Amino acid sequence: MEDFNTGSTMPFGDYNWRILDIKNNTALIITENIIEHRAYHDVYKEITWADCSLRKYLNGEFYDKFNATDKSRIIPVINTNPDNQWYGSRGGEDTADSIFLLTVEDVVCRYFGDSSEKLYNPGKNQRYWFERKDKNNSKRIARLEANKEAIWWWWLRTPGRVNVKAVYIHGDGNIGIQGNNILKGNISDGKCTGGIRPALWLKL
Repeated sequence: MEDFNTGSTMPFGDYNWRILDIKNNTALIITENIIEHRAYHDVYKEITWADCSLRKYLNGEFYDKFNATDKSRIIPVINTNPDNQWYGSRGGEDTADSIFLLTVEDVVCRYFGDSSEKLYNPGKNQRYWFERKDKNNSKRIARLEANKEAIWWWWLRTPGRVNVKAVYIHGDGNIGIQGNNILKGNISDGKCTGGIRPALWLKL
């Protein structure tokens, strides 16, 4: 049987995935690279993860790209969706997900180094982002699947400063805890299309 270790990568479906955690012969995995760009929601309105179009896509059209054997290894889970720790914007109800995005706590406290002190005790000058010199920023930088030389920002499922925004990881790995707009943005096509790194629990 193949040995699996936290921090290593493994193929599954059409992508390489990084193993974030292992429990009882199951693993939490996330795509090593940003696999595509999408808006968080298809309408500019207050939304939570439970009702956003990105969740519907990941658990529908994206999930259906896996073959029957791979689907049998994906473990549905109940995810809690905490409020934004700095602004109190609501995370919404618990969700039953086969495929999902990580939360800000996952990325800041658990799987990409421990920057929890900055999350729970922000400095007086921390209004929108974590510190640029956070030692763990480099661990969160993500490249594009289609162009490994290119770096892009990527979505988390946690709400931003208000519920028309969602938290994101900046291209330099910093945490944009104020969030990017779920649809409208400064991008030429009028959509705020962030990078997608799906996560899931897998039977090993």
